Amino acid sequence: MKHISMTAAQIAEIVKGEIVGDPARIITSVAGIKEAGADQLSFVGSRKYEELLNASKAAIILVCPDLAKKEKPESTLIVCKNVDAAFAAVVALYADEPPAVVPGIHPSAVVAPDAKIGSNVSINANAVIESGAEIGDNTCIGAGCYIGHDVRIGANSMLYPNVTVMYRCIVGNKAVIHPGVVIGADGFGFVPGPNGLVKVPQTGIVQIDDDVEIGANTTIDRARFGRTWIKSNVKIDNQVMVGHNVVVGESSILVAQCGIAGSSELGRGVILAAKAGVNGHITLGDGVQVAGASGVLRSLPAGQTVVGAPAESQREFMARLALPGRFEKLSKKFAALQEEIAELKAKINAE
Repeated sequence: MKHISMTAAQIAEIVKGEIVGDPARIITSVAGIKEAGADQLSFVGSRKYEELLNASKAAIILVCPDLAKKEKPESTLIVCKNVDAAFAAVVALYADEPPAVVPGIHPSAVVAPDAKIGSNVSINANAVIESGAEIGDNTCIGAGCYIGHDVRIGANSMLYPNVTVMYRCIVGNKAVIHPGVVIGADGFGFVPGPNGLVKVPQTGIVQIDDDVEIGANTTIDRARFGRTWIKSNVKIDNQVMVGHNVVVGESSILVAQCGIAGSSELGRGVILAAKAGVNGHITLGDGVQVAGASGVLRSLPAGQTVVGAPAESQREFMARLALPGRFEKLSKKFAALQEEIAELKAKINAE
């Protein structure tokens, strides 16, 4: 992390925020709200974290509009409309440069004679580039990567160590693929036969469009026919599983450990939170949001937010969640009425 002195006034100009406190206060680095010290900047993006704001020793804190009137003399606050974006802009100023990519082919790499390698490509130690593969200009193939037969990888892409791209698959321009990712392993396809399960050939490919980022140890299976398709600007977290023939729409977000079964289609801007699961052969419309650990069993229209397993609307989920408490109250009322009726019967019989 770089150490650069900046004033609150300078930062407010960068993030287009409003200063509450001393505009001359200085920071030299950034940190999380719990760890930040008297010469650092941090952020609080929601009112629910107000206690962390109160306890923080940070010199400058980016805050959401809900905290604009917060009094904190020991810190200067900068009120931002989008705190996450503002903090990211400041962090970018302090982030260390990544290790330089050195063009060239390492002596231990194995590159097929007919592979097409673009300009300024870096192929690192023990990487394997099979016959017919094409690597675009300025792309980096990390140590131990395997690039299969007839694979096409676009320009300005970064494949970190130990990425596997199996035969005939396509990776677009400006892709970022983190360690351990497997693209194009066989889809999970078997049918019962007289001697047990018989494997169904997986004859399609995986197509990754431009500006896609894929987190570590994620797997994207090749299609049975046609393609498994990750469209442009999709961001995928670590340990995500995408089944065969799945289509993921532009600018969607797949968070850690979620999974999508075969032949499902996600529209543009869909968000699957951590550990969410999507059934096979269904469609999620544009902008659908699925809460963490939810299980989606049926197709959903555009814009819907669902939670639970099986996934349902927030209203349905909250109503069902409230049922046990309501039932308990009704049971107590019923028991009280039974007791009251018994007392009335006893009184009538006594008379």
